[in-house]
Amino acid sequence: MKKKFFLIPVLLLLTSLISCNKKKFTEVVDVPLPVVEEKMSMGIPDDVKANEGSFQLEKLPFAYDALAPNISATTMENHYSKHYLTYTNNLNKAILGTPLENLTIEEVLAKLDPNNATLRNNAGGYYNHSLYWKCMAPKAGGEPTNALAEAITRDFGSFENFTTLFKDEATKQFGSGWAWLIINKFGKLQVTSTPNQDNPLMQNADVPGTPILGLDVWEHAYYLDYQYRRKNYIDSFFNIINWKKIGENFDAVKK
Repeated sequence: MKKKFFLIPVLLLLTSLISCNKKKFTEVVDVPLPVVEEKMSMGIPDDVKANEGSFQLEKLPFAYDALAPNISATTMENHYSKHYLTYTNNLNKAILGTPLENLTIEEVLAKLDPNNATLRNNAGGYYNHSLYWKCMAPKAGGEPTNALAEAITRDFGSFENFTTLFKDEATKQFGSGWAWLIINKFGKLQVTSTPNQDNPLMQNADVPGTPILGLDVWEHAYYLDYQYRRKNYIDSFFNIINWKKIGENFDAVKK
């Protein structure tokens, strides 16, 4: 008889637990849906201003996101408003009160002492980037035309040969630097590269000449988009080369 009385509360307890578990599994819980990630707020290139000085930023001829997916808006904003701005401000500081203060950037590059690392790096950084922005455009790419196309065929054999040579030069540049298409001292087109922020206008250039096309292969130009895959960045660059502008650069030098 005592066993029966003992079993009754146990059965009641089990019934209660089963009932509670059923409620837990069948209860509807109001869980908020994930919120759509907000777009990162991007600035406007025209709002970026250098400090007062001889040189000011070359206006970016497109919005930060205009070259996507080849170059992302984040990369363009960081590159233009951080790196380029810093080179510009540092250049102005370096030439303040010197005979170089009222010269053009090309004249500064020709006259600067290569042993002056501060001036060399920042003058190079300013010139190189000022050219780089103009070498790209949205909905560009393809092939050059007119006199530039003829010169490329004359000096490289074909546009395809030039493309292969330029991409190889940019890929094999060890560490940070630039790849260039220049008009050399003989008036011929030539592909070359330089380390760091050097360029073919400097006295210490191994291959001197006038750049008409420049590609930045520093990591800050591509790492956010391509990580270690520099070759992919170089391939993508050919989708956005502004051949119209490169042709104008060629014509201006040849005059």
